[in-house]
Amino acid sequence: MSTPGGAPIHKDQLKAKYIGTGDADMSKYEWVTNMHRDTLASHVGHHDQMAYYAVAQNESLGRVRKEFLEKMLRPCGRPPVEGKEEAYDKLVNG
Repeated sequence: MSTPGGAPIHKDQLKAKYIGTGDADMSKYEWVTNMHRDTLASHVGHHDQMAYYAVAQNESLGRVRKEFLEKMLRPCGRPPVEGKEEAYDKLVNG
């Protein structure tokens, strides 16, 4: 990747600018949460899309916007419990 002037962009600069780009240590839950938040933010930011969703759901534009903003807090539900697989393996394998 490069800037409009042609200078290359370093990976750290890209990650600082776009938080959802992820890395090798990012879990599936974190990645999916970032994708859902980006999608919801895009819907909220584009008035025509919000109007489409409001008409499709037969709700007011403000209510649909409020619902999307609330979904951005926890778009994929509660995070998975860390170490659940290890505890299961220990239980099964003794």
